[in-house]
Amino acid sequence: MEHPAGSPSHPVRDVVDYELLFDCVHCGLCLEACPTYKVTRAEMDSPRGRVYLMKALAEGRLALDDDAARHLDLCLGCRGCETACPSGVRYGRLIEDARAFVEKNYARRRADRLVRRLVGIVFPYPRRLRAMLAPLRLAERLRMRGLVTLALSGRPREWMELLPPLCKAPGPQTSTETAYAPAPGAPAVAVHHGCVTQVLADSENLNSERVLAAAGYRITKLRTTVCCGALDLHSGNLKRARQFARANVREIIRSGADAIVSAASGCSSAIAEYGELLKDDPEFAADARAVSAKLRELSSLVLERGAPRFREMRCTVTYHDACHLAHGLGVREAPRKLLKSIPGLRLIEMPESDMCCGSAGSYNLTEPAMARQLAQRKAERALATKARYVVLANPGCEFQIAAELRRRRSRAEVIHLADFLAMALER
Repeated sequence: MEHPAGSPSHPVRDVVDYELLFDCVHCGLCLEACPTYKVTRAEMDSPRGRVYLMKALAEGRLALDDDAARHLDLCLGCRGCETACPSGVRYGRLIEDARAFVEKNYARRRADRLVRRLVGIVFPYPRRLRAMLAPLRLAERLRMRGLVTLALSGRPREWMELLPPLCKAPGPQTSTETAYAPAPGAPAVAVHHGCVTQVLADSENLNSERVLAAAGYRITKLRTTVCCGALDLHSGNLKRARQFARANVREIIRSGADAIVSAASGCSSAIAEYGELLKDDPEFAADARAVSAKLRELSSLVLERGAPRFREMRCTVTYHDACHLAHGLGVREAPRKLLKSIPGLRLIEMPESDMCCGSAGSYNLTEPAMARQLAQRKAERALATKARYVVLANPGCEFQIAAELRRRRSRAEVIHLADFLAMALER
């Protein structure tokens, strides 16, 4: 490739895949698709500006100082810019590689380092997360969670507000194996239960299985489930992301599943990228590509075999497009089509439905100020529809938007697509 005049032929730092930077033609069509740019209106908080920054870092024209790290940290990794880009810039891969460079070469302030370390050592591990939440679960049982929240301030209180109820009354426990008999030769589907999802929103995993079974699929269980690696991809820890990916690839291949589904869109996007992530691993490269090819999305799979029988649901809903589902996997119409198939349901489109809500994996934990502004914007758009339900396909988005609606004392209910579909299934 010929590089523009004045550009060195080779980078002096290994920041990103240097050649990918030249796919950007600096047209600016990505700017209004970028949540952080819409808030700050600063060029360096746009995808185009960050591409400039990565290039300057790679060429040694810019030091990795506080400002450079800040602009890269502030990116949500939502990939809205990829949808808007006419040149096919692989921005998601660029920002992940740039963050890995930052983590290796930038000395963070102690408070920031501690927060990121806490997220990294707890959230990808369900047992650790359950242990950390055990005191809060007890407080909730004693009806003291509100008092605990009021006693906190600053970031701990913001984190507490994001958590959903930890002691939900159990719903009806219906075995998919006995309730729905799959047709002979039905494709086998495995639901990856994730890490945070299985602790804070396991109904979304179980109801994904229930809806798939109702659609005629055979459900196969994964013996072990580890983090998909998305949290590490977002934070620049590529080494551990690959470790998690190898473990998941091994188990998914062993399961014999024809398709793999996740209730978390960020996990779905991560699994879809296993082929790229492990392309240089001679032991896992082929299997990783095979697993990526098996990745599917819940509503698309259900529609392939025909929507199951739904009872009448006389209600209004609006739909929020989770970033990695819409921009990473290109899934937009299938969830809407499935919702519209429910008798009596009225779907009202939300303005800016595919604009990031600010959750973005662990972003709302590490960048709470920007995340809160985006949550406020999303809540305003959702409330403008006057819908009874805000339906979405990612637990992180659910926690983020629900927390903001609670602050506004709204009666609108935020609910995962799998939970809503399960609620609508004919009993």
